[in-house]
Amino acid sequence: MLRSIALAAVVLSSMWASADSTAFVDCGAGQSLNSTIAKINKFASATVRFKGTCTEYVVVDGFQNLTIKGLQGATIQQPATDPSTSPIYVLSVKASKGITLSGFAVHSRPSAFSGIGVGKGSTNVLLQNVSTEGSWGIVAYEASQAWLVQVNVNITSGYAAVSAFDKSDVHIVDGLLQRPADSAFHAGLLVSSGHVTIQGTTIRDMQQSINVNDSGSVDLVNFDSTAAGVDVTIDNPAGTNLNGVIVSDSSSLNLGSAKLRISNAGQPYGGDSGAVLVSNGSTLNAGASLFISGGPGQGVVVSNNSHVELAGSSITGVAHGGLVVLNLSTAGMDVGNPLTTISGNGTDLFCDSKSQIAGALNIANATTVQCNNLLPGQYENLP
Repeated sequence: MLRSIALAAVVLSSMWASADSTAFVDCGAGQSLNSTIAKINKFASATVRFKGTCTEYVVVDGFQNLTIKGLQGATIQQPATDPSTSPIYVLSVKASKGITLSGFAVHSRPSAFSGIGVGKGSTNVLLQNVSTEGSWGIVAYEASQAWLVQVNVNITSGYAAVSAFDKSDVHIVDGLLQRPADSAFHAGLLVSSGHVTIQGTTIRDMQQSINVNDSGSVDLVNFDSTAAGVDVTIDNPAGTNLNGVIVSDSSSLNLGSAKLRISNAGQPYGGDSGAVLVSNGSTLNAGASLFISGGPGQGVVVSNNSHVELAGSSITGVAHGGLVVLNLSTAGMDVGNPLTTISGNGTDLFCDSKSQIAGALNIANATTVQCNNLLPGQYENLP
């Protein structure tokens, strides 16, 4: 019995020790962050702290409850030599659960698919106070789940700053997605068959600030009461923006307790360039949370059998159409307090012969109207 008790004590002592495992890596002294992680028990809670610039590809594969924390100035840099396998992630989290990444920067070159990848069904992955610069930024793929808190992405190559693919779910809080003033073509947020919930974030100078497609969805909700910000701002001081938001191919944008504010969107040629484009069987549920101000393009364009609901939102000062409804599409203005404001635009309301705008009595200050299918209320006369 004494031997059994002693053995149990040794086992418990080992478990307790592994539950509080810590490691420190000094990349400036030639130590390797990736080599240290590879030696850690994947199924025990562990914390790795590092400092300096780690020029290496870092892989977190199959871990549970691992924290990687950078000290001041800590950086993970893509090496000059590319690996033989692709896609290339400088920091890759795969098939892992309960991972926290905080307090460091990731720099990638154009050859990388993304600075940070979260995939293979990873869940409860938290990126906090992390910045990336280079290619694509952060990608969630293959039904993974990630939280991005105070994440700053500066994209200089590739397409999107933050992406959610393959039914992945991403929450974004207090972020900044931006690009340099160059001639490249970038998107801030790409959601393709995934789902993103976002608040308190600024997207700046992207050609396509938010692109939702392939049955994806984006919700603007004040879901984190501890966040510094609530509303989402799409800002285009460089004037290179083509679309503030694109919602296409059976996708949806839902504005709730966080407002979406878009300024200076679109290009002078008009067309479907502007603040919001909803197309190909997609929906926008804006309520009183959409505020579009100024811009050389359109306000809200609804096309190809799509639908938008506005109740108290505001579209003002755009050079072309405030609300443009085309190709078997509809727009509804439910009773809002205040009323929906669509005014001071090149043309406030426009619909073609196959489309309809309902709820005209709930629209304030629309003075230029080109729409024969404009209903005063929400419906035709009901029986």
